[in-house]
Amino acid sequence: QVQLVESGGGLVQAGGSLRLSCAASGRTSSRYAVGWFRQAPGKEREFVVACTWSGGITKYADSVKGRFTISIDYVKNMVYLQMNSLKPEDTAVYYCAVRRQASLVVMTTSDEYDYWGQGTQVTVSS
Repeated sequence: QVQLVESGGGLVQAGGSLRLSCAASGRTSSRYAVGWFRQAPGKEREFVVACTWSGGITKYADSVKGRFTISIDYVKNMVYLQMNSLKPEDTAVYYCAVRRQASLVVMTTSDEYDYWGQGTQVTVSS
């Protein structure tokens, strides 16, 4: 089992920055990949970024490429999402997720992930 707790969301003006944190606990062997997804009101959950726990493979959604960065602190067991140049369309609840099973590529669909946090709200005002 893996437990995930997100934090760091809030209200920010367009062009601003936020850093989301995801505290991971539980079996390290159950973490093949970690990702961030988001869900805006009335929309489906969408992929933001994911990487293998080793950090060897990373994939970003086109909509956030160049603005968002995922990182992992292995000592603290923390996963971060640095979000810069935020836009109103980035407004959503952001979720941290972990996938157990190894795969040849980083998976970008939510049903491929096994463990989820409770989410943290990010609101970007124009």
